[in-house]
Amino acid sequence: MTPPKSSSSSNLSNIRRQPKQARSRERVKQILDVAEQLFLDVGYESTTTRAIAAQANVSVGSLYQFFPDKEAILKALAIRYLHMQYHQFLDLHTPEAIHLPLDSYVDQMIDVFDQFYTDYPGSRAIFEQLLDTITWSAIEKIDDFEYRVTDELARFFHARKPSLSLAHCERIAMVITKITAELLWLSLRGDHTFRQELIAETKLLIRSYLQHYLPEDN
Repeated sequence: MTPPKSSSSSNLSNIRRQPKQARSRERVKQILDVAEQLFLDVGYESTTTRAIAAQANVSVGSLYQFFPDKEAILKALAIRYLHMQYHQFLDLHTPEAIHLPLDSYVDQMIDVFDQFYTDYPGSRAIFEQLLDTITWSAIEKIDDFEYRVTDELARFFHARKPSLSLAHCERIAMVITKITAELLWLSLRGDHTFRQELIAETKLLIRSYLQHYLPEDN
């Protein structure tokens, strides 16, 4: 789930030109891959667009065709990770998942987001840098991923218990999305033991909350 967002606002432009041809898409991917590695190796502040272009084997002018500045590259990296995370979450919602015991579903839902940070450790550094550099509330696409998760959860809960209105399911899903995002992000700040303990507490909290609305005996 998306990390907590800043409360302030700022204006950011999207990617300058969307790549349509395979060659352009590969060039953008190369720029992002190189930029991410440089951000991790030498730090965001020490990385320049010239260094990114040089290691990506593209001209600075070509880089600026797609990204107006370094912040836009950072934003694109975050969006790439969020896209991956969202689709892993969607993979949980098979037709069979509606009939899973609630405890099993909550375990799988929390685990898929927690495991993402293990499988893609660079994502945490990118998200942290984004939080330090620009404000989340101004980034429409990043906000959109949180809305998508909330909407998908709401539809899933409504399918499990149609007697709950979709509007009510949306409120339940919003609470779960916000709480889970905060606690998962907090869990990354401690050691392995702390992380596992907080994940267990998060599951307990979400299970208890959902049992109130989606009791197993209904």
